[in-house]
Amino acid sequence: MQSQSPVSSQAISLWFNEAEEARLAGRFDTAQALLDRIIVHDSAHAGALYSRGLVALASGQLPLAQRWIERAIEVQPQPPFFDMLCFIQVKLRTFASVVQTARAGLVHQPDSLALHYYFGVALQLQGRADEAAAVYRRLIELKPDYAQAHANLGVVVKGLGSLSEAEQHLRQAMALDPSNRGARASLSQVLLAAGCYEEAWPYFEDRWANFVDANGQPASERPQLALPQWKGERPDVVGGAHGVPERGARLLVLPEQGHGDSLQFVRYLPLALERFAQVGYICPPPLRRLYEESLCAHWPGLVMLEDVMPNVKEWDWQCPLMSLPMAFGTRLDNIPAATYLSADPQRALEWRAKLDALCQRDLPRVGVVWAGGHSGTTEDRARSLTSAQLAPLFSSSHVRWISLQKTDDLAKRPSAATKAYLIDWMDHVSDFADTAAIIDNLDLVVSVDTSVAHLAAAMGKPVWLLNRFAGCWRWLHNRDDSPWYRSVRIFGQSQRGNWDEVIERVAAELKQRYEPGRTYRSFVR
Repeated sequence: MQSQSPVSSQAISLWFNEAEEARLAGRFDTAQALLDRIIVHDSAHAGALYSRGLVALASGQLPLAQRWIERAIEVQPQPPFFDMLCFIQVKLRTFASVVQTARAGLVHQPDSLALHYYFGVALQLQGRADEAAAVYRRLIELKPDYAQAHANLGVVVKGLGSLSEAEQHLRQAMALDPSNRGARASLSQVLLAAGCYEEAWPYFEDRWANFVDANGQPASERPQLALPQWKGERPDVVGGAHGVPERGARLLVLPEQGHGDSLQFVRYLPLALERFAQVGYICPPPLRRLYEESLCAHWPGLVMLEDVMPNVKEWDWQCPLMSLPMAFGTRLDNIPAATYLSADPQRALEWRAKLDALCQRDLPRVGVVWAGGHSGTTEDRARSLTSAQLAPLFSSSHVRWISLQKTDDLAKRPSAATKAYLIDWMDHVSDFADTAAIIDNLDLVVSVDTSVAHLAAAMGKPVWLLNRFAGCWRWLHNRDDSPWYRSVRIFGQSQRGNWDEVIERVAAELKQRYEPGRTYRSFVR
């Protein structure tokens, strides 16, 4: 094979300057050709290897960009190379690699703000809250006015159970950067968890700033409609998009977030009918039949709409579903907590017949959900168990366990060891109306923080909630009851990640409640 002709360092320097000029001007094909020429003649040209990675990054080729920059670091471990590699690895969501890269880079530049930031983010998204907090605190030592470091630390320490410190850092982030909507959204959750609802709801209006999908990407933006948002005004006095119509004002309620959020906040739809002639809700399909049977059948002015954006000319006002608590001035002492959802009686009888046909039909019937949705997110990892973790509960309790677990994630299906304890008909359940019909025939539901817990509680069924440490704002801080649902009892983790102690407490309570040979009060209606 013919070897490459020697090229002078002066020529390579000239090519590199031309390549950089082309890259910065957005002429990536030209830059790539020049950089490839350099690398052919000088495979250890760190600058060309790094720039080649930047060209790959600009074209969306993240794995290729990572490989080029890793080669640059092998040749010459410059701090900016580590910064960019961390950035790419965050994009790739390879957080263990981010931690490794940041640590290696900090050896060369111990005071790097960028590396500390990426280090903290990676630890935070891996659920390593204590370590993340330490990194963010070091970052704030290096740069006390780093607004996003304060914001992130506020979120982390909230998860560690310190609402007061979380509030302090989030308010500091907002003072340093008043445009930081994410900090406002995070502060709202701290205030809500503390029960400070009146102050929290306006900040909660920025919640979209923190929404991410299962891949950690921004999930949605605040819906933009050519309708004014209703915030509690008298619609017949103020007037909506079309003035004050003779037929009465009509409110369009927009869906958001998960099914559990919908199940919790649809309680406000009938209340809205006290202000509006008609209330329409853009209803997620799995919930539509349940809401039509539970709500529309009793309130004719309430309509469930297809899961598409309707013609706004047919409506006068709009309101996102989770903005309704603010519109109604919700405080801890005026939450509308009456039962508001129910199962179709005929469907409930059909499921009762199936349950009655089982052997040992007199056993108490307890529904169970051990995992939530949105697999892979930090929140879901914290709130979900495996069915195997509940095996001690299943084996020690004298009850009939009915699975209410619905999931497309094979890892969340019942394990071989737990299938023997469960009656599992969820493959025959098509929507929440079916789930409600099963729940109607149960004495109790034991569930992690997911949609089924909200459904059962909204039906007035006793619910024992298995709650992660410093859980969602809606369950408040250090409480074992809920002002949102009178039938909920909360079994929260006393230590982060320790489900064993929670399961032991639930097993002891079940044994006391349903001791063999002892009569008990059935809650089945």
